[in-house]
Amino acid sequence: MNRPRKHDRHLPPCVYHRHSAYYLVQRGKWTRLGAELPEALREYARLAGRSTGRMPALIDTMLPRILRDKRTGKPKAAETQRQYKLCAALLRDMLAHLSPDEMTPRDVKDLRRELQDTPAVANRALTVLSLIMAEAVDDELLVTNPAAGVERIKLAPRTRRITVDEYDSIYANADPLLRAVMALCYATGQRVGDVLAIRTQDIGADGIYFEQQKTGARVTVAWTQELREAVAAARALKPLALRPPYLFGFRAPTYAMAYKRWKAACKRARVTGANIHDLRAMSGTDADAQGIDPQALLGHSDRRTTRGYLRDRVVPVVPGPVMKRPKSA
Repeated sequence: MNRPRKHDRHLPPCVYHRHSAYYLVQRGKWTRLGAELPEALREYARLAGRSTGRMPALIDTMLPRILRDKRTGKPKAAETQRQYKLCAALLRDMLAHLSPDEMTPRDVKDLRRELQDTPAVANRALTVLSLIMAEAVDDELLVTNPAAGVERIKLAPRTRRITVDEYDSIYANADPLLRAVMALCYATGQRVGDVLAIRTQDIGADGIYFEQQKTGARVTVAWTQELREAVAAARALKPLALRPPYLFGFRAPTYAMAYKRWKAACKRARVTGANIHDLRAMSGTDADAQGIDPQALLGHSDRRTTRGYLRDRVVPVVPGPVMKRPKSA
C-alpha cells in the first residue's frame, strides 16, 4: 500500500511536482509530464490510457517484459517465447471487450471454461494472463491480479510410450534433418529445443554438454556408438570446411521446423498419438531399464519428477498363479 500524501493531494496517483515540473514516478523511473498542470494532466491521461485502455493494449505493453527472465534479465527459451506469443494473441482476441480494471476472477474463470476442451492451452493462457496482470499490479496500474488465485485445469499424466517399431516406422518416413533430431533426442534424453541448439563448442572429448534452456540443469551425455552416429548424421546435412557455431550449421533449426516434419512423418507412417516430446520419455525409460540413472540423464533435480515422468510407461509382465489341486486317492 502507498502511504497517504502529505502534499500535492490534488495530483493523480504517482504524479509529483518537482523542480518546476510534473513527473510520473513508477518503479523508480521519473517520466516528465510537463511544466504546467493542464499539460501534465493531458500527458498523464495519454500514458495511462495507453497502458490501461483495453486488454489488448495492456497485453502489448507487458508482453516484452514477461518474455524475459525477471531474475537474470535474459530472454526466456525460444520455445517458451513462441508459446507465450501465441497465448498473447489468443488473449487479445478473447478479452478485447474488457479493460484491465474491469477484469474479475469470474472473467478469468469464464476464459478457462471457454478453453477447457484444450486444457494445456487453457493453462498456458492463464499463466500468461497472470504474468501480464502481475506486471500491471507492479506498475500500480491495477490493485490486484484477478488471475492469481484461479486454479488451472488438472491434466492427466501422459502415459504414451513410443515403441521401437513405431520409432523405426517414423524414422523411415522422416527426412534427413528429422532423422538426425530423432536420433539425438533418443541418444541424449534431452528436450527437442536443447538438441536443436547444440553448439559445436559443447561437443567435447567426454560427450555433449547441455545446459537445459527450461531449467538451467547441466549434464554431459557421454559418448555411445548411437550418439556418435547421430552427431555424424547431423554434421553430414551441411558438410562445411569452416566450423559452424551449431551442430546443425550456422543457425540452429527452429522447433517449428522439427515439429512440422515430425507430424508429416507420423502421418506417412500411420502412427497416431505420438508426440515428438515422447522421445525424451522413451530415452529415459530405456535408460532406467538398462541400469542408467534416468534422473541424471534427464536433468531432474527431484527424483519424484523422474518417477512421475516414467510412470506407467512400461507395462509389467506378471505371471499368473498355477491352480494346485489335491492329488486323487
